[in-house]
Amino acid sequence: MELHPHEIKILDVLDEKKTNKEISKESSLELDAVNRALSWLATKGLVDIREEVTEEITLQEEGKTYVEEGLPERKILELVEKEAPIRDIEERLGKKETNIGLGWLRKKNQAKIEKTVVRIIDRGVESDEKLLQLIGRRQKISSNDLSPSQKKALRLLRSRRSLLEIREKKHIWAAPTREGEEVRGRKVEESISQLTPELLINGGWKDKKLRPYEVDLYVKPLYPAKRHPLSHLIDRIRMVFLSMGFKEIKGPLIESAFWNFDALFQPQDHPARDMHDTFYLERPGHVEIEGFRKYRDKVKATHENGWTTGSTGWGGFWSEETAQRTLLRTHTTAVTCRYLTKLKKRDLPSKVFCIGKTFRNEAVDYKHLPEFYQIEGIVVDPEVNFRNLLGILEAFYEKMGFKKIRFRPAYFPYTEMSVEPEIYVEEKKEWVELGGSGIFRPEVVKPLLGFDCPVLAWGLGLDRVAAQNLGLSDIRELYISDLGWLRNHQVL
Repeated sequence: MELHPHEIKILDVLDEKKTNKEISKESSLELDAVNRALSWLATKGLVDIREEVTEEITLQEEGKTYVEEGLPERKILELVEKEAPIRDIEERLGKKETNIGLGWLRKKNQAKIEKTVVRIIDRGVESDEKLLQLIGRRQKISSNDLSPSQKKALRLLRSRRSLLEIREKKHIWAAPTREGEEVRGRKVEESISQLTPELLINGGWKDKKLRPYEVDLYVKPLYPAKRHPLSHLIDRIRMVFLSMGFKEIKGPLIESAFWNFDALFQPQDHPARDMHDTFYLERPGHVEIEGFRKYRDKVKATHENGWTTGSTGWGGFWSEETAQRTLLRTHTTAVTCRYLTKLKKRDLPSKVFCIGKTFRNEAVDYKHLPEFYQIEGIVVDPEVNFRNLLGILEAFYEKMGFKKIRFRPAYFPYTEMSVEPEIYVEEKKEWVELGGSGIFRPEVVKPLLGFDCPVLAWGLGLDRVAAQNLGLSDIRELYISDLGWLRNHQVL
């Protein structure tokens, strides 16, 4: 059996049961080195290790005061010979200390309270008083040094606030096994565990013995800090889009209905706007909208009669007040809508994406949450078409590692043609929809951009992508504080 020099040193001084601190002192090894070596020796069956937790007891300021002046109940016993009105005691000690003292006298069966009079039954010094005085004299004691009756008294003192300061102390004891005693005294051949630059330069490694490594030796696992897998995946997705030539944009979580719905040509009476899907804010109920005057009339005309887009619009009356309502954004498409207003013809083609939190009043299940991340993107280019959109989405999901991808025709108020990308989940034996995509309708593009131009757009649920990528069958697991899963999950 190969032994480390530290193990040999410890066995040489471990002729009987000793603490790790005693071993450190006698072997001239650092305490950390002793603890590691004891762990190795225990794994090899050469020592027995036992951990012992004790409590170190000292007095807080109030405890020190009680040692000098006496406990409240002792003060009452010294004031009252046989019996006395409670009012007289309160005049001497104060109401607070009197109430504390009377409570403990009753608990210890040393006094009876009959209406407004206190009658003394027993004046003896109880075990908790004795222990308090003992701690005061010694200043510090260990719970291991207490007798059974003193431990019972300690429980009483602990139940009183601000008296004691109790700290746990862990002691490690080690004793040699029979096999360990047989190994003690073995001569150790000098060996090294690593090659240094000096040994390589001067050739000294040739005369040294390299210490073999115990690859099966148990080592306590370390859990260094690392990013949450979801955060890591967001960065990975960000790099995928950046590598495809996209630029990242961001926007606010609290949005106006104008940018969240109206600018997207979503009618004001659309079911998705009601409280079943959207979280509206009470304060502020309405908000000033950036660029509202510039785009209000165009959006209003587009909703009511189609404006100059070639559409007939939704008809009816478009409400400015409804457009100014505040909400938690239901998609990050509001961010890309704002971006369209900043583009000029000279800026095209333009490709941008957004990754951010969105909120919807969803029923919670394995694939739905009321708060989730969304990946949003647009391509603004006079030369693109629907095939380009499918190619971009397919390339993205393939880079994310999904094998089975399909596209299903869909309807959205603000895109035409529209499609929903889906991936196949083997565990569930079903296809899971990941979001919506399509080409923005002229009713969206022309009022914001100022001219008609193909705009490829998509909004994809990141949480479902993350769950599948991380091997989870339920997206709720992404947000559960499971330290075991977080510690053991490999960050790729």
